[in-house]
Amino acid sequence: MITLLAHVVSGLAIGCGFALVGSGLVAVYRVTGVVNFAQGMFAVVGGLCASAFLGAGIWHGAAELLAVAVAAAAGAVTGLLALGRRGTAPMTALIVTLAVGFLAYAVLVAVFGDTPRSTPGLSGMTSLLGVPVRRHHLLVIGVTAVVFLALWLFLTRTYLGKALTACASNPYAARVTGIPVARMAQFAFVLAGVLGGVAGVLVAPLRPMSFDSDVTLIVHGFAAAVLGGLTRPMVALAGGVLLGVVEALVAGYGNAAYQTTVALVVMLAVMIWHAARRPSVHQEVTV
Repeated sequence: MITLLAHVVSGLAIGCGFALVGSGLVAVYRVTGVVNFAQGMFAVVGGLCASAFLGAGIWHGAAELLAVAVAAAAGAVTGLLALGRRGTAPMTALIVTLAVGFLAYAVLVAVFGDTPRSTPGLSGMTSLLGVPVRRHHLLVIGVTAVVFLALWLFLTRTYLGKALTACASNPYAARVTGIPVARMAQFAFVLAGVLGGVAGVLVAPLRPMSFDSDVTLIVHGFAAAVLGGLTRPMVALAGGVLLGVVEALVAGYGNAAYQTTVALVVMLAVMIWHAARRPSVHQEVTV
C-alpha cells in the first residue's frame, strides 16, 4: 500500500504538469478556435530558462518567475505570428503554431545546446499519511491547485476573464458589444505562455528538459484538453492527473517503456465514453 500511494503521489505531480499544458491549449482554443501546437514549447522554454537562470546565480523564486515571463513572451510572439492578420483561418493559424514549434528547436539548441537540463527543485523527503514522498511532488501539486483556482476565479469573477469567455461563446456578439476580440485572442496566447512556463518550471526538477521535450508534453496536454472538448480547463486538470497517475502505475508495476502507450489508451477510452454520452445529453435537452 505504501508503494502504491508513493506511485500515486508521483503520478499526481507529473499529471499536474500535463494539466497545465492542457489548460494552455484550452485557453487559446476557447477564444480563437486554434489548436496551439507550440504549447509544449512554452513549457520547454520555461524549464530551460529556469535552469539557465539558476545556473547564473539568480535566486530561487526570482529565476522561476523570470522563466515564466520568458515563456509568456514566447506566447505573445506566437500569437502575433499565428493571428497577426485579421481573418486568419484557424487551420492556417494551427499550421503557423506548428511551424513556430519547429523553429523553436533551432533557437533552443543555439541558446541552450542539446544536452538535457534539470533544476534542483525543492529538496528533501517528507511523510504523507506514513508514505515517504518528495517535497517537490507536494510543491507541484500545491502550486497547480493554486494556479487552477486563480484561473477559475479569473475566468468567472473578473471583467477580462468574462470577456475571454464571451469571445469563446460568441465572437460576433462579443465584437458587437465592444469587446476587442483580436486583443482577447492575443491575451489568450500570453496566458497560454504563462501556464506552459509554470508547467516547465515545475516539471524540470522531475524530468530533465531538452529542446524536443515538447513532443511528450503536447501529446499528453492535448489528450488531457480533449477530454473537456478543448473548452473546459478544470476537466483538463482531471485528464492530466489521470494520465500522470496511470503512467506512474504502469512504470511502477509494469514496463516503463509502455507507460505512455497505456496512458493514452486509457485516455482514448475515456474520450470515447465522453463522446458517446453527448447524443443522449442532447436528446434530453431537446425533449
